[in-house]
Amino acid sequence: MNTAPATPHASRLTDRKALSRQRDRARRQGTVDYLQRLAAVEVQDRLAEVNRRFTRVAVITAFPEIWREYFPDARFVADETVLDLPQQSLDLVVHAMGLHWSDDPVGQIIQSRLALVPDGLFIAVLPGGRSLAGLRAALTRAEAEVSGGLSPRLLPMADIRDLGALINRAGLALGVADQLEQRVSWRDAFHMMRDLRGMGEANAMQNRLRVPTRRAVLTRAAEIMAETCADPDNPGRIRDGFELIFLTGWAPAEGQQKPLRPGSARMSLAEALNSQEKPRP
Repeated sequence: MNTAPATPHASRLTDRKALSRQRDRARRQGTVDYLQRLAAVEVQDRLAEVNRRFTRVAVITAFPEIWREYFPDARFVADETVLDLPQQSLDLVVHAMGLHWSDDPVGQIIQSRLALVPDGLFIAVLPGGRSLAGLRAALTRAEAEVSGGLSPRLLPMADIRDLGALINRAGLALGVADQLEQRVSWRDAFHMMRDLRGMGEANAMQNRLRVPTRRAVLTRAAEIMAETCADPDNPGRIRDGFELIFLTGWAPAEGQQKPLRPGSARMSLAEALNSQEKPRP
């Protein structure tokens, strides 16, 4: 097992027991799996562009029953603080839709790197900071109007530039970050929140309020979303979206391709990041 220590000063963001309960409840009630499946298909698409056959694969996921359909021969590992990964034993590690809940994402990537053989590939997929922008804004406004204050309700998520920097910090080479946006239509905000619970993505932050959200706050948030997030293609419904961010990097190896020296690139970082975006209607 990989026993690499966490990186220093990692703060406690997630209540792991609450997160585990929510995921178990989602399984019992029937997991809402469309976002996980979209992530798995997109990971497969990216791997298809790599001229390499991977035979020793691990997938880090809280939902192995979904990801096993796409990686039937993989080793499946729970996304715990310490990952059950033998060192230098794998040529591909996929961190599947759990890195955003980690208190120490760099430590998770370091553990994955240590499990890779030289020139092995790491790829992660996770929700990014543009996810559920309409819901975030509506809940913030509704709580301010109804309660006169704010409390932590939705997990903070990083943007693509911050997440891309984690690859180099974790000691991987040739890091790349790209993203995909997926719009989703719901009947209303309550339908949307039921989907999030069914994904196991409800509020599991350590500093969340430990009492149920007032019904008046949720009702007001639903009214705001009906006004600000109306689906133009489906009258009477709302539309919001998810941003999926993909991080890839290679375990260092002798003879590996090196990055260009500073100042030699023909495209700026901003242009490169924009060119990698894959918007989806």
